[in-house]
Amino acid sequence: MKIGLIDVDGHNGHPNLALMKLSAHHKARGDTVDWWNGFEHYDRVYMSKVFTFTPDMDHVIDADEIIRGGTGYKDYGSLPPEIEATYPDYSIYPNFKSAIGFLTRGCIRSCPWCIVPRKEGHIRPAATWQEIKRPDSREITFLDNNVLAHEHGLQQIEEMGGVPVWVDFNQGLDARLITQEVAQLLARLKWIRYIRLACDTSAMLPVIEQATRYLAEAGAAKSRFWAYALVQDVAEAEHRVLELERMGVTAFAQPYRDFNGGEPPQEQKDFARWVNNKAVFKSCTWADYTRRTK
Repeated sequence: MKIGLIDVDGHNGHPNLALMKLSAHHKARGDTVDWWNGFEHYDRVYMSKVFTFTPDMDHVIDADEIIRGGTGYKDYGSLPPEIEATYPDYSIYPNFKSAIGFLTRGCIRSCPWCIVPRKEGHIRPAATWQEIKRPDSREITFLDNNVLAHEHGLQQIEEMGGVPVWVDFNQGLDARLITQEVAQLLARLKWIRYIRLACDTSAMLPVIEQATRYLAEAGAAKSRFWAYALVQDVAEAEHRVLELERMGVTAFAQPYRDFNGGEPPQEQKDFARWVNNKAVFKSCTWADYTRRTK
């Protein structure tokens, strides 16, 4: 079979894990796998879209079969078990040098803005860090949504503490689960860049403050403290971001998008631009920024 792949969100940045697994699966069967190029006929084309706000492709696709998947298409299913268990084909993203995968799938929370409970259900083990690691890299990017909520995740973190691998939990850690004991496990890890937390409501501020205190006491570098900040009510988000700054936590603002991919209000986008451009954020207040941009 001749297989074509389409990363609708754009394959120049973060890799699409589902497409990497599909590529590996078909190559193991002896099929030909390439990125769809618009000029050839394919037996099957896989289109994967992660984000609902990514515009869909409007090209004519010459293929006997087209399979679309991913949350961007409101497809909350998963790959067949035999493909999910396949080691990903990193050759289709030659510029991405880190390993990528899940130690756990699912979550114990039911946050109204998050699709994970609907898509993945309750938390469960997915793989070990050794199964995810690439033989040609010491970096691992984990996509877990709440790795600290399962004993398997904690066990994997403990095992990596004394191993020369550098990690990034890029979906953010649940600060509510960072006890002094967990902080000690996390402080032993080698971090690619940040220790990412999530601070989506003001109710999380005292939790973040306690978690970062535990991490600092355990020996984690304060310069690595970083938090996602969901933006809905801008005034509330401003208070939250300024409090994170006071704690020494770098905030990254994310305007809220609903499950239909609706465009955030301009005020939310302006606020995120102010927060995330650190040179601007440190040089003027939000009120000054809005006056200048107007």
